[in-house]
Amino acid sequence: MPGTGAAPEVTLELRPGQESQLKLAAPSFKVRGVLSPAARQAATQLENAVRADLEHTGIFVIQGPAELAAAKLTGDQAHDFEQYRALGNEVLLLGEVYEEGGRLALEGRVFDLKSGQSILGKRYRGGFELTRRMAHSFADEVVLYFTGRRGIALTSLAFYSDRTGDREIYLMDYDGLEQRAITGHKSISMAPDWSPTGDAIAYVSFFDGKPAIYMVDLQSGLKKPMVTDGNFNSSPSFSPDGKRIAFSRSLEGNTEIFIANRDGSGLKRLTHSPGIDTNPAWSPTGTSIAFTSSRGGTPNVYVMDVEGTDLRRVSFGGTYNDGAAWDPEGKQIAYASRLRGHLFDIVVTDLAGLSTRTLTGGPGSNEAPTWSPDGRFIAYAAEVGRRTQVRVMPSAGGASEAITSQGNNWAPDWSSYPAQ
Repeated sequence: MPGTGAAPEVTLELRPGQESQLKLAAPSFKVRGVLSPAARQAATQLENAVRADLEHTGIFVIQGPAELAAAKLTGDQAHDFEQYRALGNEVLLLGEVYEEGGRLALEGRVFDLKSGQSILGKRYRGGFELTRRMAHSFADEVVLYFTGRRGIALTSLAFYSDRTGDREIYLMDYDGLEQRAITGHKSISMAPDWSPTGDAIAYVSFFDGKPAIYMVDLQSGLKKPMVTDGNFNSSPSFSPDGKRIAFSRSLEGNTEIFIANRDGSGLKRLTHSPGIDTNPAWSPTGTSIAFTSSRGGTPNVYVMDVEGTDLRRVSFGGTYNDGAAWDPEGKQIAYASRLRGHLFDIVVTDLAGLSTRTLTGGPGSNEAPTWSPDGRFIAYAAEVGRRTQVRVMPSAGGASEAITSQGNNWAPDWSSYPAQ
């Protein structure tokens, strides 16, 4: 599905941290020619997905077909652009879909309404089953143009769920759609961790008796062992180059942090403390590992280098801190902190000054944070009543949205960007 388009002549950039949102007009996509029933259904899904993707970003205030009904459009560009401007819009997104050789094609363009010039143009073509992928690709290109960062519409989350009675590993699109199981051990499988290249997921499973670390190849579906010797191997975390994993292992009742090569060879112990050391998380630079340790009495988040030295504590609030997740730039760590009695909330600590902010509240616990690859969102597991669901919120704080609903769902892990 190649995209093409001339270099933009107008620079209209929404910079990171800018509070105001761009006002974007998104009228109904134009249909060229006659579409078969299957193509018509795919075209509707594509248009809805593009608009939903852009709404999810929080970057745009979108006027869709309903809001634009007041515009008196004639087909004359100068006249119509003035109509869009009169409704307060700054940017216009136009799409045209048509059927070509039994496949759906999309031509999408974005205009700066002040100058009237086209600033982005892309064309995609694919089978009807690729409708959402085409939509996500175009939406991500729009986000890239205005922010300088790729959008996250093509990313995915791994998590584990008990919706079938057993605990299995699942994947879903960034927006919670297309949920599907990738393990079927009919046992307890948990703690998924994406490889940085998105080709595999490491996870813990009890299906062979004792907990061990396995890996599933996402293209073939093949499951293979990574670390199965020793006792109680858990909490895998891929290194940024995907060649090694960090994990925790029980040694005579005490849990320590280890690293090993992807195939389980080259085992090296990093921690030596009387406390429990667990839940390692490799930094984006590959130079540090965050982990949870009770060496000071109560569980807290610590950071060490990959040799197990230069140890420093980074969590100081709450009575129990666990589940560190690095932001994509390696400057902040999100984790769960027990701040309200027995309840946990998601907090973020800036590593430079150790300032900490709390992002969640509510009636239940909030745990297991993971960052989107653009750093704009955090997914986490939220307990409401007797159920736990995956929710997503802006990393700067704000309203959250549940993206799972079947059974209980835990330990989300956000993928990196897919290869281009």
